[in-house]
Amino acid sequence: MEPGICYIKPEYLLAEANNGPNSEVNVSVDGESNKRKHAEDAGTPNESGNKRGNKKERKRGQNKNRPVFKDERYSHLCHSLIDGAGGPPCAVLNCRYVHDVEAFVAAKGVDLGDVCYVYATKGYCGRGVTCRFAKAHTDAQGRNMKAEHYDEQAAQTTCNGISSELQVRLRKHDYDFSRTKELIKQAEKLRDERKQQEQQKKEEGPAEKLAETPEESTPIGSAIDDNPNGRDAQRKPVIDFREKLVLSPLTTVGNLPFRRICKEFGADITCGEMACAVPLLKGLGQEWALTKRHESEDIFGVQVCGNNPNVITQAAQVLHETARVDYIDLNIGCPIDLIYQQGGGSALMRRTNILELTVRSCAALSDRLPFTVKMRTGIYADKSVAHELLPLVEQWGAAAVTLHGRSREQRYTRQANWTYIEQCAAQARHMPVIGNGDIVSYEDYVERRALAPHVSSVMIGRGALIKPWIFQEIKQQKPWAPTSTQRFELLRRYCNYGLEHWGSDTKGVENTRRFLLEWQSFLYRYIPEELQLSPPQKINERPQKYRGRDEMETLMSSGNSADWVKLSEMLLGPVPEGFSFVPKHKANAF
Repeated sequence: MEPGICYIKPEYLLAEANNGPNSEVNVSVDGESNKRKHAEDAGTPNESGNKRGNKKERKRGQNKNRPVFKDERYSHLCHSLIDGAGGPPCAVLNCRYVHDVEAFVAAKGVDLGDVCYVYATKGYCGRGVTCRFAKAHTDAQGRNMKAEHYDEQAAQTTCNGISSELQVRLRKHDYDFSRTKELIKQAEKLRDERKQQEQQKKEEGPAEKLAETPEESTPIGSAIDDNPNGRDAQRKPVIDFREKLVLSPLTTVGNLPFRRICKEFGADITCGEMACAVPLLKGLGQEWALTKRHESEDIFGVQVCGNNPNVITQAAQVLHETARVDYIDLNIGCPIDLIYQQGGGSALMRRTNILELTVRSCAALSDRLPFTVKMRTGIYADKSVAHELLPLVEQWGAAAVTLHGRSREQRYTRQANWTYIEQCAAQARHMPVIGNGDIVSYEDYVERRALAPHVSSVMIGRGALIKPWIFQEIKQQKPWAPTSTQRFELLRRYCNYGLEHWGSDTKGVENTRRFLLEWQSFLYRYIPEELQLSPPQKINERPQKYRGRDEMETLMSSGNSADWVKLSEMLLGPVPEGFSFVPKHKANAF
């Protein structure tokens, strides 16, 4: 058997010739056919006269020119009429929104269903007559109703985000960041002391080096470390990161509805999508939306990225003081070119002076707010540096480190190096080290934990996107093979959570559809165990062309984005006119 191929039982195999444009087989969106096309195009001269004309450019990263649905603002109903006609009149002069309820309802189109999940769950739908399920909660006069079980005093199920008051303070530079300035000064002082001691070491002879005790050699801890025992002291952690199943922060697809699904399947710790420090400090609503947290997320963190210790610490301070977060994570493993070229993400792994200031100052913000770091093995595949950085990060005050067993250069190709993860984890004294990479089954989990006994916990990313029930499998210590009906109900549950989170009006429905399709670009990679010749499935193995045991299973295994749209229409109704979908990540396949 060839490596990299997931072999399918003969009775489910499809003929190789059956690979037409409309065939319902699992073909990657950016697969081998595109690779061949790029190879053919590589030899053609560049018409623009670019010096790199004959050089083949590798396609990776994001599909930046993909079409995105945009809802025209002038088609929105005025908020004064959300609950229907008969309420207080609109107080805004020259209001640009629609004020004719009947015309709006006629243009909105037919309802997508008879039951509104938000109304059935909470007793009131805040989208009112704009809801795409409005008939479920409007009376004969078209007024929005409240159910008998509706409790106006009930606590919100979602928290965080940004208030208008905080947004104004940030935009007017009126927020008090004196605490950050103090922490940065302390961190700079400790860094300078460390450099001075290193310089003295170089000038001293071998005898003096041997006589020097380890405690005297390096300033340890975060920027303000009042504990004389330093890192050798046994401290009770605010959050115990040991023996936990952690859901990785996942850009775009790691949204709140998806995290709710993973929590239901047994994830212990969740983290929001990566938020950039600068937009957070500018008060941008779309960036603060990444910090939102559902009540089911009992241990929740926010991941930030940046290239400047002052900016990152300010963002951490604002989050600590205004949001409900249990820990803050710094991303120094992000491989995205734009982030890397600006000195953030994985570039911080080679900017150790900047990284030291950042970790020391953020770790000292509060003894009740753990500060963690997520890193890769290094920037280049042949030059790993995590084993040098990890002990330093512990000295600087980090509460935990997550190590992804690949370099920036590798991104998600080849296998994660768990032997190297173990080598790094063995160097930590008391700090938990969380291993990350290539876990998509219970068997993978057992194998990786055996390879790396010093690893405290495991973080799962793409494995959870392909199989969100991976957490359940690990806790129950046995595989679970859901039927196509169960998998479809999982999609329905996700859509319900999406409508609750993004809204049940047209804009909310299309947002839910978009994120459902992004998730489906990973979900289709799941191969039922009953179809595999040698289970379990490995994360980077491509399957042979196969059909499912029923029509729905075949549809769900398709790599054709048109089939994903069909699935979305079964759950969210017809797509808008002219709709098309291209996955955000070119590497969504393998």
